[in-house]
Amino acid sequence: MASERTYMDSVHRDGRVWNLSIMALLFLFPAAVAVIYGVLPDWNGLLMGLIATAPMYWAVAVVETFTYVPMLGAGGSYLSFVTGNISNLKLPVALNALDQAGVKVNSEEGEIVSTVSIAVSSIVTTFIIILGVLLITPLTPVLNAPVLEPAFAQILPALFGGLGVVFISKNWKIAVAPVILMLALFIAIPALNAGTVGIMVPVGVLFTLGVSRILYKKGLL
Repeated sequence: MASERTYMDSVHRDGRVWNLSIMALLFLFPAAVAVIYGVLPDWNGLLMGLIATAPMYWAVAVVETFTYVPMLGAGGSYLSFVTGNISNLKLPVALNALDQAGVKVNSEEGEIVSTVSIAVSSIVTTFIIILGVLLITPLTPVLNAPVLEPAFAQILPALFGGLGVVFISKNWKIAVAPVILMLALFIAIPALNAGTVGIMVPVGVLFTLGVSRILYKKGLL
């Protein structure tokens, strides 16, 4: 137990350090541009833009924290929030790794499996991005070929479809309600698209938790 506390203490300590460091680096870039080129933003325009957009991102940040942390564990959450692309990549990777290992994320083994899987995913992603930067010019004619266009359009549906079959088949009673909700929302509101995933995933999770609670109370689970 003492070793577990020590490990978790180090996870939270290092996680805070790296998250704060990344935040500082993100702010340093516009600051460096302003200093090097001797320009400053329009403070009035910046303030109006923040008033219009910041509250939405704050709300999403709070919801995502409560949504993703129980699913990814502490170490996996820190890594995911630093490296990004959680809903499209980190979350599916962690859930699949936990399923393959047969462990729960709230266990000591699950914490380690989730963290390692997300770390490996981040390294692989970085390596692929480097390869993409180096090969983008010679591969552009191939990637732009019309014959490949349908395949690229189905990458994410194929990824989530494969994961969906696994998890829906295990918990089909829980899965019915959120599937119907998301289908109804995306059909009824065409403006919802891939850009709204960051908002819709937490909404779907909270809705699923509420429905699951009702089903549990009624003895259906």
